Amino acid sequence: MRWQQARLVHRRVETPTAHTLVLQVPGWPAHVPGQHVDLRLTASDGYQAARSYSLAAPADGDRIEVTVQRVPDGEVSPFLVDGYREGDPIEVRGPIGGWFVWRPTQTDPVLLVAGGSGLVPLMAMIRARRAAGSRTPFRLIYSVRTPTDVFYADELRRRVRDDAGLDVAYVYTREAPDGWTGEPHRLGLADVNTHGWPPELTPLVYVCGPTGFVETVSDLLVGLGHPARRVRTERFGPTG
Repeated sequence: MRWQQARLVHRRVETPTAHTLVLQVPGWPAHVPGQHVDLRLTASDGYQAARSYSLAAPADGDRIEVTVQRVPDGEVSPFLVDGYREGDPIEVRGPIGGWFVWRPTQTDPVLLVAGGSGLVPLMAMIRARRAAGSRTPFRLIYSVRTPTDVFYADELRRRVRDDAGLDVAYVYTREAPDGWTGEPHRLGLADVNTHGWPPELTPLVYVCGPTGFVETVSDLLVGLGHPARRVRTERFGPTG
């Protein structure tokens, strides 16, 4: 893979700390939902820093989308969220990855389990399902700290209303919205049992989030009887 020159053409605010960046990449070779890209910045003194970000939307010509969450004391994300302007250049390398992907031709039920910003590649799958007119049943379990931390909140509400076969369940770990039944808690066995697919249906499962979250959820799923080979994982953590 080679580095390609790209430019920011639009941004959307998702949460107080996360923005979606729409990049134009001339000659982009297209991608599959679940893949990611490397972004590289070069300072005026020649210093370079690169980070990996999941693609947030299905292929759309020469445009790609990534959602970046500002990491305190981060080297790249604070600039991308707060300092990167429309028209500014950036280098892109990708698409990367071939295991943690979903294609609209697949028809098995799908269970998506996201922790925080781990929703990003799973949202690409949800959007691709809609764009392809797929009837594959999807269930999303989304673990997030507070209601203000929910990525794509308005879009998820619309899709639950309009996209037949898509169900979304939230697990709040710090603060729940007004009127929410139950107390904030970490995602556990009861949540997966209640909102996931039973293993007898042999769903494809995609789990994305921080390393500890992914390991816990994967263990729960396998313990419930889901074959390990059907549980695909993508994890992230601090750089360095």
